[in-house]
Amino acid sequence: MEWQLSALIEDIRFCVSELAANARLHGVPPGREFAVRLDLADNLVQLEVQDSGGGLPVIQGPDEEGCSGRGLFLVSELASDFGIDHHAVGKTVWAGSKRPAAPLGRGFGSPRRSDEYDRDLEPAR
Repeated sequence: MEWQLSALIEDIRFCVSELAANARLHGVPPGREFAVRLDLADNLVQLEVQDSGGGLPVIQGPDEEGCSGRGLFLVSELASDFGIDHHAVGKTVWAGSKRPAAPLGRGFGSPRRSDEYDRDLEPAR
């Protein structure tokens, strides 16, 4: 089955990387692993990363001075929905968005037209 997610692929890659890195660094006790799942149902793309650790992820606002701590903030901004499900052992951190219906759709960091980028780069008048 073709998922037709090319408009979302870079954002999905970033979110997988960030959530998997957080699971490895903060959520997995020594000797244990974590699981990554990507699912598509009813045009909803759902990314889940499950670990068995007890740590609770916290979304931090951007800090101009900090060198880290922005990842969950960025994931929550890219996704149209984001959350954490707690289990008896561990948790699942998930992010989801609707698959764009058209190439210029919006959602999980969907693409902008080139003129939108140009506008953002122009100095304010």
